[in-house]
Amino acid sequence: MGDGEETAKRSARKVDRGRERPGCPVSRAADGTWQVHDYEVARALLRGPGTVQAGLGIETVEKLPPRVRRPVLYRDGPEHREHRRQTARFFTPRRVDEHYRDLMARIAEEQVAKVRADGEAPLGDLAFELSIGVVSEVIGLRYGRPGTRRRLERFFPAEFGQPGLTSPHGLYWLVRQNVNWLRVHLADVRPAIRAHRRRRHDDLISHLIDEGCSDAEILGECLTFAAAGMVTTREFICLAAWHLFTDDALMDRYRAADEAGRLAILEELLRLEPVVARLRRRATRALDLRTPHGPAATVQAGEYVELFLDDTNTDPCAVGADPLLVRLDRAGDFGPGRAGLSFGDGPHRCPGAHIAVLETDVFLSRLTAVDGIRMATPPRVVLREAIGGYEIRGLTVAVDR
Repeated sequence: MGDGEETAKRSARKVDRGRERPGCPVSRAADGTWQVHDYEVARALLRGPGTVQAGLGIETVEKLPPRVRRPVLYRDGPEHREHRRQTARFFTPRRVDEHYRDLMARIAEEQVAKVRADGEAPLGDLAFELSIGVVSEVIGLRYGRPGTRRRLERFFPAEFGQPGLTSPHGLYWLVRQNVNWLRVHLADVRPAIRAHRRRRHDDLISHLIDEGCSDAEILGECLTFAAAGMVTTREFICLAAWHLFTDDALMDRYRAADEAGRLAILEELLRLEPVVARLRRRATRALDLRTPHGPAATVQAGEYVELFLDDTNTDPCAVGADPLLVRLDRAGDFGPGRAGLSFGDGPHRCPGAHIAVLETDVFLSRLTAVDGIRMATPPRVVLREAIGGYEIRGLTVAVDR
């Protein structure tokens, strides 16, 4: 085996998704779904016209009456663009610095203080408290009863069932989720809506009230942002910490870097291990998927395309040599940022990308500065096949006394 081949097989990944990167840039699954593994093809498809959102429960949302406003995640076209234009101000770097940075620092220091006081703590719990606090400020969920974390953990359980009425398990899943939905509404969202109706705030809930949204529609948006901003950030914080605690050289470099340098490290880790690694789209017209070497496939209207971000982000043609290793000297055109397509791209690119990476750094820079901090218990990984995602469970941090 030559040096080049040996290097290509090395990997710094912590999450094993159970398959090798296919050699073909575009393939087709047994059910007819087109599968994209090439960076340029995926980016062009996300940025261009001719597809709409699919997966992520959109089939259930489409069954709602036409008069019910869909959460922004499930909309496309002019209506979606206008919503994103009107809410973009909540996510700008300037607003993050002016409105959220101090909050991030305060919550991060509170969580680090727990580790110092108790000597040991589950990292997932600390990270979830941080992400809940930050996203709640963006949305406007400041008026809920105690216990938000527990209610969200119930709504996003460790093991999801399959909804439906054809089996006892499916019926149980449906009833349980409706109960959990109601808990979040009564304890978190409804109090916030009432407070916002009494006095307007500069946040998402006030914007939705101004748009004439019903309480149910606001609840749908809040839960969408909770999944997109709270749960995924928690997983990335745990994943990034896992890398740092098991790589002394990377930890030293992270501790010594300024903020820009630390953010670059985190974005490289996210490129390597996207929290959500499957994006699904439905073609609304015939599409030619083209690679730099020519046509790869023609997708017909109505067919589905699935983008494998764990493959696109490690496409050596886009990200350069050693795509499965952590390298901070990467150069090239693999925008929209150093994290590749981990936040998506085009009209549906995650609006909170900057918030997620910054709050991860605000927390981890403080946690890793604690004298004697270490990973006490290695984690286990739970894979989410539907989204190609992962959940990091059982990672405990401790302070040597």
